[in-house]
Amino acid sequence: MNIAYSPCPNDTFVFHAWAHGLVPGAPELHVTYADIDITNGLAAAGEGPEVLKISYAALPWALDRYRLLPCGGALGRGCGPLLLTRGGHPAAKRPESLSGRTVAVPSERSTAYLLMRLWAAQHVPAGGLNIVVLPFHEIMPAVRSGSVDAGLVIHEARFTYPDYGLELMTDLGAWWEEDTGLPIPLGAIIARRDLDAEALAGWVRESLRMAWANPEGTRGYVLEHAQELSPQVAKSHIDLYVNAFTMNLGEDGYAAVSSLLERAAAEGLVPAFDPVLLRG
Repeated sequence: MNIAYSPCPNDTFVFHAWAHGLVPGAPELHVTYADIDITNGLAAAGEGPEVLKISYAALPWALDRYRLLPCGGALGRGCGPLLLTRGGHPAAKRPESLSGRTVAVPSERSTAYLLMRLWAAQHVPAGGLNIVVLPFHEIMPAVRSGSVDAGLVIHEARFTYPDYGLELMTDLGAWWEEDTGLPIPLGAIIARRDLDAEALAGWVRESLRMAWANPEGTRGYVLEHAQELSPQVAKSHIDLYVNAFTMNLGEDGYAAVSSLLERAAAEGLVPAFDPVLLRG
């Protein structure tokens, strides 16, 4: 079976056992390691492998061909994206000052982007935002230099942005959790609709159980693909993004996904979709 997921520690941790032929009864996996923007595009075009990791924000483009699995993905609390400005920028204290200004984002098909646009719909007056897409590593330097007015960042930038002289305008994850009471839906595992979803979910869950039972056994595989992250940062990444929702979306997980995508569809940010397809 062909699968594509990112080289990030949470994905390699979850799929370690299956990728190494350790899950009883599971088919052999042929793994492609790809950035989530690439897998988002493959899913939308219907050209991807049988199983993929994508952003929840890309799900409406793929639901006619792929089914959301109830496990294996990433949802969480306290792990949301940040919107940053340089020190002294008026928007740092007054979000309405962003109206008509330029904001750098790493992708327009990501949960981070949807959260920012949904937040802006409430806090930035008519006139909106001028969006530019930049590689993630270029965003904070661009904000610092003043070539953009604000930047949308994720992951380790939560801890490093003060080093760039930047200020936090808003923690979009905290805003989402306060506004909805729900976790933040980040990455989804999807499978082609002609496959046995129940069997697939069982193999994913067994791979995760094995990783939790023997985390040291996953260490070499995780660090091999961890893009120069230190062992401690890789562990912190796993601890944050691999949690109870990874084993089972549950009602809170499905509610989070539905809320995010239905709000985004209402704002014209994603295509309209049949919410029934989220569960089957």
